[in-house]
Amino acid sequence: MSAKATIYTLPSCVQCDSTKRLMTREHIEYDEVDLSVDEKAMEFVRSLGYSAAPVVVAGDKHWSGFKLDQIMELAS
Repeated sequence: MSAKATIYTLPSCVQCDSTKRLMTREHIEYDEVDLSVDEKAMEFVRSLGYSAAPVVVAGDKHWSGFKLDQIMELAS
């Protein structure tokens, strides 16, 4: 089964850690991409209009930051 979401993260990012922890708790499958080592991923995130991590992409939805409501919507 493929991942339901991709989380673009940075090291030492509290919001990134919170997002991953909640998605794990809610059994949402995800892939993690470290923006500090993946230049193409950084370009992609910027092309979506974001400059802060985490950026979550799930299907045609995407957002930046720790968004409880968005994560819970994915879980339902």
